[in-house]
Amino acid sequence: MGARVFRILIAKPGLDGHDRGARTVALALRDAGMEVIYTGLHWTPEMIVDTAVQENVDAIGLSVLSGAHMTIFPKVQALLKEKGLEDILFFGGGVIPPDDLRALKEMGMGGIFPPGSTMQTIIDYLNNALSDGK
Repeated sequence: MGARVFRILIAKPGLDGHDRGARTVALALRDAGMEVIYTGLHWTPEMIVDTAVQENVDAIGLSVLSGAHMTIFPKVQALLKEKGLEDILFFGGGVIPPDDLRALKEMGMGGIFPPGSTMQTIIDYLNNALSDGK
């Protein structure tokens, strides 16, 4: 029996139209052997969490470059908690100032990957976090 294949949802919430990073991460995770569901642009937190449930994902990764990370990330986190889905690993990336990064980590956010993060760093993070049960 082979290693478990992780299912990852990659989403672009809000009005942010810059999806090159999210698409690059989605392809890298796929190439690393993960099953990836990429939503495309302009998804609401509710749509993201509903899709995570429907797709039975192990993790949700959001890319936010619009500056709305302090609104969107906590909203998705609250919806996951409200639905009893805290076992879904929640991670993200984007242009996030250091003070906001610290605040998000204090709220319990998983890995946060700023521009310039290597694909291997993200792959290793997910493999380790999901193999350890979060």
